[in-house]
Amino acid sequence: MSLESEVDLPGGAVLPGALPDALRAELIAFRRDLHMHPELGNQEFRTTAAIKERLERAGLKPRVLTVGTGLVCDIGVEGEQWDGGPSMLAMRADIDGLPIPDTKSECPYRSTVPDRAHACGHDVHTTVVLGAGLVLAELHKQGLLPRPVRLIFQPAEEVLPGGAADVIKCGALEGVGAIIAVHCDPRVDAGQVGLREGPITSACDRLEIALNGPGGHTARPHLTTDLVTAAARVVTDVPALVGRRFDSRSGLAITWGRVESGHAPNVIPQHAELSGTVRCLDIEAWRQAPDVVVAAIDEIANLYRAKSEINYVRGVPPVVNEPGVTELLRDAMIARRGVDSVVGTEQSLGGEDFSWYLEHVPGAMARLGVRTPGERHVRDLHQGDFDVDESAIKVGVELFTAAALVDGLR
Repeated sequence: MSLESEVDLPGGAVLPGALPDALRAELIAFRRDLHMHPELGNQEFRTTAAIKERLERAGLKPRVLTVGTGLVCDIGVEGEQWDGGPSMLAMRADIDGLPIPDTKSECPYRSTVPDRAHACGHDVHTTVVLGAGLVLAELHKQGLLPRPVRLIFQPAEEVLPGGAADVIKCGALEGVGAIIAVHCDPRVDAGQVGLREGPITSACDRLEIALNGPGGHTARPHLTTDLVTAAARVVTDVPALVGRRFDSRSGLAITWGRVESGHAPNVIPQHAELSGTVRCLDIEAWRQAPDVVVAAIDEIANLYRAKSEINYVRGVPPVVNEPGVTELLRDAMIARRGVDSVVGTEQSLGGEDFSWYLEHVPGAMARLGVRTPGERHVRDLHQGDFDVDESAIKVGVELFTAAALVDGLR
C-alpha cells in the first residue's frame, strides 16, 4: 500500500478506542512520575510495581516476570492468560533508564535520582503500552476487541545483550503471533511515526581491550613496550583495517568510548584499557565481526609488542521489520490519523534488543515522533537534556490500539 492511499476498513468500519482526555492527562502524569524515578536495568522494582498497580485497578491480571522485574499482561483471553486460542498481538515496552545525570535544570519533572535519567524515552514507551492496554481492556469489556493482546513490559534493554532474551525465556512469546513496538525519535515531529520495511536499526556489540607491557622510562621507549603508542595505534588503525576487510555497504563501524593509560608524563605505563562499540548494518557481516575484529586488534598489538586481552561482548542483531507487520502499523496509523501521519525513515546505527523477539515471531518497530513541530533544537537520545513533546503519548496509544483493531478486521 502506498503512503498516498487511504485505508478502507471492511464494511466501512470506524475505529473505536479514542483516548479520553482524562486518561490522556493521567498518562502524562504517569510518564512524568517514571521520568522522575528512573531505574537501571534489572533494578526496575518501583517501575514494575507502578505498572502492575495501574493494570490491576483496570481489572487486569499482570504477571511479574520470574527475573524479578518487568511484567506481562494478557487482554481478551480466557482467564486473562492464553489457553491455546487465537494468537495474540504483543505490544512491547522497555522500562529501564540510563546511568547518566539529568541536566534539564528548569524541568519540574527532572530526575530525582543522581546520575540516572530516562534519556532514551523508555518512560514514554512504557506509558504508551500501558495506555493502549487500558483502552483495549475497556474495548474488551464492550465486546469490541477482535484479537487477544499481550502487553510486555521488558527490563534491561540498555544492558547488553538486552533483557529481551530473559523475557523470551520466561515464556512471554508463547501464543504470540506478531509483536510491535515504538521507539522515540527526536528527529520526527510529534503526530507522526516513521516506518520502514526491513532493517531499521543495526547490530551493536561491545568491545573491551586490555593491553599490557613491562613499562619503563619515556627516555628509553626502544627498551620496552611503548604502551601508550600501542593503544593509540589500536584506536586509529583497527577501525581502518577492519573497514578494508568488509564490504563497505555492510556499514560496520568501530567507535571508541573510553581510553585509559598511565599516571605520569615521564613513565611508560604497564597497562592500558580501551572500550567501545562495534555497529553493523548487515546481519551477515555482524556474524563474522568478532573473528575479524579480534584478529585486527592482535595484529596491531603485536606490531608494538603489547600483549592483548580482548573481551568481545555480543550485543544485538539488527531489528528487521517484517513487511506484513510494518503494513499493519502503516494501516493503523493512517486509519487513525491520516496519510500525513506516516513518514519514511532510514536505518540507524543504533542497537535495540527488540531484535531478539523477531528471531521468534514476525514484528515491526515504529519510530514515534517526539519533536515539537517547528522546533529547531533537537534533544538527542542518550543526552542528559533529552525530553519529548508529550502529545506523542496520545499518538503512540492511538497507533497501538488501532493496530489491534485493524489487525482483527483484516
